[in-house]
Amino acid sequence: MAQESSHRVAMIVSAGSNPFEMGVATELFGLRRPELPVPWYEFELCAETPTVRMHQGLFQLSGTAGLDAVDRADTVIVPNRPDPETEPDPAVLDAIRRADARGARLVSFCTGTFTLAAAGVLDGRRATTHWRWADAFIARHPQVHLDPDVLFVDDGRVITAAGSAAALDTGLHIIRSDHGAEIAAAVSRRLVFAVHRDGGQRQFVEHPLPDVPDTSLGPLLAWAEEHLGTDLTVTGLAARAAVSPATLHRRFRAQLGTTPLGWLTERRITLACRLMERGEERLDVVARTSGLGTATNLRTQLRRRTGLTPSEYRRRFTPGG
Repeated sequence: MAQESSHRVAMIVSAGSNPFEMGVATELFGLRRPELPVPWYEFELCAETPTVRMHQGLFQLSGTAGLDAVDRADTVIVPNRPDPETEPDPAVLDAIRRADARGARLVSFCTGTFTLAAAGVLDGRRATTHWRWADAFIARHPQVHLDPDVLFVDDGRVITAAGSAAALDTGLHIIRSDHGAEIAAAVSRRLVFAVHRDGGQRQFVEHPLPDVPDTSLGPLLAWAEEHLGTDLTVTGLAARAAVSPATLHRRFRAQLGTTPLGWLTERRITLACRLMERGEERLDVVARTSGLGTATNLRTQLRRRTGLTPSEYRRRFTPGG
């Protein structure tokens, strides 16, 4: 049974904010999840004014908390802004600066990166934003190290996401950092958002017309997930899908934005992380069960993805670690 949480999340809503991103944050952090054996978040929407006119006047939001909610929050989320080159409200910037000064985690969705930058909390940090606004951001905030190609950037206490859909990836990444891969996977399944995309994936993927009518990779991926510990190869996957390796490669690129080998490696690392979080300390067993083969390869792939060694990962994500 879930426990009461002491981790407060506040999302600042401003005039013109995108309802989708507000919905993402509410879904991930605001809904009760009694089926999960971890304390969940306390979530608040807050704004400077009692009533907020949402994007293009689709509806008005009322009953939100005031900006004093930011002063109580452990995590503060800043959504997109319809015109990122206009100056944010000074009261919002002051609230963000206060949160930064006391060590709160700061998160921006899409063009919310402009708001964090205007508050001065991104100076000298890595960040990302929507590719459409990358040039404008670089010109306006040259003191920030912008990476315009990735889905999100985790720079420790400050996390910035690219577009609206990347808010989902970012939110799941935060849940994974707070509660581990097993809990993040459970939330992902509830969202029917099973494909994990890490922050380094490119924002924009070309989708050339395939040479043959495309079909869903769903059944193949589901089967492969159940056989990660076996000797899966790209050739073997292509044979199971009854297509050539080249065709399989095109379908993976078009549907998932990655290669078959890249997807396999990602899923195997995720499985290895879950095994370690469940308490398995024998690296050879983790490597063999996850399909990574050897402890050496496990160390290499884990460090490449997380920047951590297996022992560091266990200390950070294993209960009691």
